[in-house]
Amino acid sequence: MIRIEHPIEFQDTYDLTRIGSLDELLFFDIETTGFSGDTSSLYLIGCTWHRDGRWYMTQYFADGPEAECQALTEFFELLKHYRVLIHFNGDGFDIPYLLKRCAHHKLNYSFDGLVSLDIYKKIRPLKKLLGLDSLKQKAIERFLGVDRTDVFSGGELIEVYKEYLRSRDDRLFHLLILHNEDDLKGMPCILPILNYPDLLEGPLSLAGHSRASLRDIFGREAPMLDLCFESPCSVPVGFEAENGLVNMSLEKNLLKFRIELYEGELKFFYPNYKDYFYLPLEDTAVHKSVGEFVDKSARVRATAKTCYTRKNGLFVPQFEPLWEPALKRELKDPVSFTEYRAAGAAGDCAAVWKAAYAVCDWEEQGVNAVKADRTCPLLQFQIMITLRIQSGQTQRSHLIPSNRSDDQPAGNTGN
Repeated sequence: MIRIEHPIEFQDTYDLTRIGSLDELLFFDIETTGFSGDTSSLYLIGCTWHRDGRWYMTQYFADGPEAECQALTEFFELLKHYRVLIHFNGDGFDIPYLLKRCAHHKLNYSFDGLVSLDIYKKIRPLKKLLGLDSLKQKAIERFLGVDRTDVFSGGELIEVYKEYLRSRDDRLFHLLILHNEDDLKGMPCILPILNYPDLLEGPLSLAGHSRASLRDIFGREAPMLDLCFESPCSVPVGFEAENGLVNMSLEKNLLKFRIELYEGELKFFYPNYKDYFYLPLEDTAVHKSVGEFVDKSARVRATAKTCYTRKNGLFVPQFEPLWEPALKRELKDPVSFTEYRAAGAAGDCAAVWKAAYAVCDWEEQGVNAVKADRTCPLLQFQIMITLRIQSGQTQRSHLIPSNRSDDQPAGNTGN
């Protein structure tokens, strides 16, 4: 077994202290002769680690089939000094593969007690939102504008390794070592992709809000709500996404939403419809305790579809019933709505949510700011919108801006 260790230049592309102390982190990548840990073998493990203000690289190269066991042993002994493993798709491939090779050699090692940070898994939920054509490392590099060229693929290097075992050609050895080294050095280049889940999952404050109107192609005005959230994280590449009701844009540390409000009549559907009568002439449902006083000819038993009361007003869409009462156009509609003006509050959205949902802890400092709390409905609303855009069908809204604005923005809002 050949062990190589030397200091390296590690690109500072991401705040690693969000993950842990630098001396707790270990980056790693492996090279194998196949995909199955049962039928192929490991020939190289590369690691990057930090000590005394410098980054180092250690590589364990199996220069023969008998050296695989020693490479595994030295890697796991090194691993004992670290708390966090950072890798790309290691949860899906590298870690299970190493465990199978340990079992093959009857080595009693595990990854228990370690924190595994898989860059692939962190960004997988955001694939559609970010417009990635795949989740391969190359696709992420293209998205981030990283220009890195691999001379050989991992598959091609299998034959290079086999030829090295036959010939012991130093040129082939250095080719194998350099490929693994380049992969490890390339990992910092894609670390900025972690800013996206960090921003969307982390603390946000409401930096501004405003009301506006848009006109459709027929000249009809549609009310809009603009929200602007600020994050301590900043993303390297901005993007924009939308579905039929919400437009979302992200630029640096500002996350902006333009939400199409609904103005008109909606229905609140009672869940226990068997306890209600429907009054066809009034197009509403009443509880049986009240309906029993209504003439029998003017009432029928309510069904799930007719057990509702109607309400006119201005409403905000929600893709899950986060706020009650949740109103809908029809019973089976996937999107429900909540009142924009609640509890007699003034018109702006911040005042509405402050009045209606006491769990929001607001601070009046010129701009209404909400604490970074995952239980806060406003943040949950933002997260749900994000997930809805990710998973739903995106489409363009046929609306153009009008010159009318109902509220003055309290900060940097809108488009």
